[in-house]
Formats: sequence, structure tokens, C-alpha cells
Amino acid sequence: MSRQPIVEDLRREAHAWGHNEGFNPLIEQIGDASVVLLGEATHGSHEFYRARAEISKRLIYSKGFDAIAVEADWPDALCISRYVQSSDQNDGTSNPASDSTIARDKIADEALQGFTRFPRWMWRNTEIVELIGWLRSHNMRIAAPDRRIGFFGLDLYSLRKSMDAVVRYLDQVDPAAARNARYRYSCFDHLAEDPQRYGYAATFGTKKNCEEEVVQQLVALTSEAGKYLAHDGRAASDELFYAQQNARVAQNAEAYYRSMFHGRDESWNLRDTHMMETLYALREHIGQRKGSPAKIIVWAHNSHIGDARATEMGDHGQLNLGQLVRERFGAEETFLLGFSTHAGTVTAASDWDSPAILKTIIPSRQDSFERLFHNTGLGNFMLPIRGNEVVSALLDERRLERAIGVIYLPETERLSHYFHASMARQFDAVIHLDHTSALRPLDPSPYWKHEEVPETYPSGI
Repeated sequence: MSRQPIVEDLRREAHAWGHNEGFNPLIEQIGDASVVLLGEATHGSHEFYRARAEISKRLIYSKGFDAIAVEADWPDALCISRYVQSSDQNDGTSNPASDSTIARDKIADEALQGFTRFPRWMWRNTEIVELIGWLRSHNMRIAAPDRRIGFFGLDLYSLRKSMDAVVRYLDQVDPAAARNARYRYSCFDHLAEDPQRYGYAATFGTKKNCEEEVVQQLVALTSEAGKYLAHDGRAASDELFYAQQNARVAQNAEAYYRSMFHGRDESWNLRDTHMMETLYALREHIGQRKGSPAKIIVWAHNSHIGDARATEMGDHGQLNLGQLVRERFGAEETFLLGFSTHAGTVTAASDWDSPAILKTIIPSRQDSFERLFHNTGLGNFMLPIRGNEVVSALLDERRLERAIGVIYLPETERLSHYFHASMARQFDAVIHLDHTSALRPLDPSPYWKHEEVPETYPSGI
């Protein structure tokens, strides 16, 4: 099939996407799915965050979704959840969704205070502040605490924070158990502050690993659940679940940091499996609390959301959250939405733990899905894939697909940011936003300004 017929067919099947366009066809396409995964092609594009926020609001309003779960650490996101679910209306913020500097600063200070590690801009940004304000205003109108929308983290990087949270919980409900937890977690000693150093030392035998201790702590917290639940009804159930999840993070983080030195595939699979375990546990907990199956929206990168079996990742032995969700819950209960962009700017770093920079995105390669979508001339649009035989056939052939994470290296773009995939089998629908702009951090560094376009433009090789 030649390129021009593909472009013409895509034009016919696409739904325009804009301020008030495309949402109804997408919501109809999602149907009765109870786990909806919303991707992003970069970790630093304003339009992806805005689109996911608007889709999430509509799913909460029209489909009764219960929570948003994101690619963030559990204890950090829990600060947001506590803020937006709080019933305290005398906190000096009568309208948390207002545009006033005072309201915005209060949200940032109270709800986003936990996001201190790299990359801070992923959650400390203006779009998240707006979403938090909306969630809090929405929840204020819901009398029953069980029905308020939560905001939770799926990731596992928070080794030290999660261990500290377990101990703080036990200090309140069982001081003797708290002493035991401190003893078990002391196995990490000072290395918990630098978990990669712990992983290296444990892997190469310069320090005993702490696998047994973190497993024992999770088992202990689970085995005493009945005693802790006797304290305070629903609130006790929530707090116990939060503590158990922190203990689970500690267990999986310990394994993750050791696996980093065994190869990328093992650590990647452990991380996405943890995300799936967390999503499943969260869904079960909310469902038990409300007395009916829970409905959850997930925000994560396309590389986690799109079914890995349809990509080069899967060929190399990697699995991901999208694949695991489909396998666990079935196709009818799940919906995977991908995003793409052709060009623009992005907030990203040049190396891990480096400052955020406003970078120029090189226009997409000629042999990529992004360029195919750009060539339609439609600008921004949504393509339904599941149930649409025409689009499924058009997007089934493998092409290059771009993925920009927290690091963007335009000078090695083909090697660093492209992989082969069959988009028809990777997602249930895709939204293409042709030209996107950089996400605005709450704490922009002096480096958050345009870079010069690299000499290798436009090839990026």
C-alpha cells in the first residue's frame, strides 16, 4: 500500500481533537472499560498533561471513575490524595481551583511537597496544580468520603520514604511493632539514602542484601491486619492499606535496585510488575470500600501504557503495564490510549539528576508513525483503533515510534528515542497533537530556556 492512500484513509477515519472536539467519540470508544490508561509520548509536554486532565475529568463526571493512579512514587502522590479528599473547608482556600497566586502556592506547598527527587517537573508543574484544584473542588461537593476521588502513585523509587512511612504508621497503632520495623529496616543503614549504592553493594557482595528483612516486614504488617483494623473503621482500613503499600514498595524497591546491575530487562520488568501489583491492590481496596467494582484512570508514559507485545521492547523480553492490564482484566475492561507529536518543545534533562531544560523537539522522521500523522495535514486528531477495521489495518504494519522520557538527546535521537511498534496492537486509540509545547515547571531552573538546534538537525543521527 502506498503512502498517499494511507494518509487519505487516515483523514477519513480521524476525529478532530480540540477544546470541545473529539471528547465524545473518545468517551464512547472507551465504553464500559473500568481501567483506562492514558499515555504520553514525552514526560514534558504541556498538551499531553492538559488532554489527560480533561479526559480524566470527563471520565469522573460521566463514567463514575474513582481514582487517578500515576507514574509517581506512592508516598508523594498520597500527599495529593489526602489534600484533594480532605473535608476540611477552613484551610484558607475557599476556591482551590482559582487562578490566584495564593491559591496556587498553597496547593503546591501542601499537596506537592513530597516531590523532591528528580524529575520534579513531572508533577510539580502548572497543569498538575490546576488538576489538583479541580479534584479538591469536585470532592468538596461529595458528602460521602468513600466516594471522593483519590490520586495515587504506582512507582517504586521511594525506598527511604516508604520505610519511614511504615514506621510512622506503626508508631501510632503498635509501638512494639514499630521497634521491630526500625530494626529490620536498619539493615540498609545509611545506604537507604542512596539506593543505587545499596543495589551495587548488595549485588557485588560488599554488603549483605536486605531482601529477607523487607519481606518479613510486609508479612508482619499483613498478618496483624485484624488488630489494626479494630481501631477506627474506614479510616483505619485506609491507613492500613497505605502502610501495607509502603511496605510493598520497600520490598520491591530493594529488589529493583539490586536488579539494576543484572540488566535493563530485569529491572524494567520488575518495575512494571510492581505498577501492576499496585494498581490491582488499589482497585481491590477501593472496590471493597465502596461495595462495587472500582474504576481507575492511569497516567503513564506510552512505553508503559502501550502493550509491549506489539513493540520492539517485547521482542527483547520486556513486558509492561499495558500488557499486564490486558492480561489481568481482559480487553473489555481495559482501554489503552496513546499520544504522539511531530514537533515543538519539551521540558527534559540531558542526563539523570540534571536540570530541566526547555528543548526543541526535532521534527519526526520520515519513516515514523508521527510523520505519517503529520502528513495528514489535520493537525490534532483522535484515531479510534479498537473496533475499527480500517484504522487497525492501516496502523498494523510496524513503523518507528518516538518515546521521549525525562532525558531527551536530539543528537542521538534515532538510537535514543525511536523503536519499532505496531500501533494497531499497541493501543486501543491514539491522539496525535502535531505541535506541542514544553510543560512549565513550578520550579524552573536557570537552564529552562531554548537550546540551540543541534548541527545534526533535521536527521538527529
